[in-house]
Amino acid sequence: MATQASRSEIEVVVDTTTSNDNNNEEPTSLSLTSSLNSILTKFHAGYFRISLSLGGQALLWKTLIESSSSPTHDTSAALRRVLCTLPSAAAILALWSLALFALVLLSLLYLLRCLFYFKMVKAEFLHPVGVNYLFAPWISWLLLLQSAPFVAPTTATYLVLWWVFAVPVVVLDVKIYGQWFTKGKRFLSTVANPTSQMSVIGNLVGAQAAANMGWKESAVCLFSLGMVHYLVLFVTLYQRLSGGDRLPVLLRPVFFLFFAAPSVASLAWESIVGTFDTASKMLFFLSLFLFTSLICRPTLFRRSMRRFNVAWWAYSFPITALALVSADYAQEVKGTFSHILMLFLLALSVLVSLALTLFTLLNSKMLLPDNDPIIASLLIS
Repeated sequence: MATQASRSEIEVVVDTTTSNDNNNEEPTSLSLTSSLNSILTKFHAGYFRISLSLGGQALLWKTLIESSSSPTHDTSAALRRVLCTLPSAAAILALWSLALFALVLLSLLYLLRCLFYFKMVKAEFLHPVGVNYLFAPWISWLLLLQSAPFVAPTTATYLVLWWVFAVPVVVLDVKIYGQWFTKGKRFLSTVANPTSQMSVIGNLVGAQAAANMGWKESAVCLFSLGMVHYLVLFVTLYQRLSGGDRLPVLLRPVFFLFFAAPSVASLAWESIVGTFDTASKMLFFLSLFLFTSLICRPTLFRRSMRRFNVAWWAYSFPITALALVSADYAQEVKGTFSHILMLFLLALSVLVSLALTLFTLLNSKMLLPDNDPIIASLLIS
């Protein structure tokens, strides 16, 4: 009897210890699952603005440094003074690695969202703003492909990756542009908004990447596809026929996409023809005019700047694209004004990117707000 009692006591002690261990593990796993679910439900394609901005910066500095070291480019003394302050190889690699890390992280999160919350992804696909940012991850990958320090445009790796990143852009084109002329005469006027220019930018970045590897026909195809629809979209938005006035206040930074599209078009056309000709200059002047028109109206963005939001990252990529074009313009024109303009836009681009990175780090708890306008509209629909 004594032996049986001791055994039962021992069994009770072992069972109690096991029960305590399980109780400690279960809250931890539940907490991790709850945190992941919260992130995935609040995450959307608009967060790829971050990778888009970082990829644009990587391409900007790689292009400038390569231009300064190339014997075929007559680099100005002003540009040389800017570049001499940077450790070229280390700066490009560090910035490109940061952009790659951010894009991989965002892509994994969105892939998990597709697996576990496919209905929300489907609703985003049908949303007039959300669907346009589905171009952002592919644009980001194309930018990183062009700025990669170890993948030359003449290699097979570059070719394969270009197909992987360009095909989804064309597929989304078929969906969006097809609706514009098959859903009735008032459809475009209803759904068009400043973010609709992301589809145009996707085609133009793809055209630039194709031209870099010598595929002129593919580049011209994507360029013409983007520019024809850009003209239609620009007229629609310019005449205020769309629902642009109904765009949430927090999303007003996306108005900077107005000058991002002609800036990228200027870069793409330069890559196709091989020189910064009159057409590239006309697109650059258009983007410069639109940029000036927007910054002269700070009250348009005042309400959207009261509290940090991931939409602030919409400022960075358009300014970076404009800075890229200004550098090419300064190399072509070689005048005092063009050099001053280039240095101003380069400094502005770097300052905006650094400021956004700092604000993001300081306000990391506000990256996934409960009042995100896109998520709110998805839940309503």
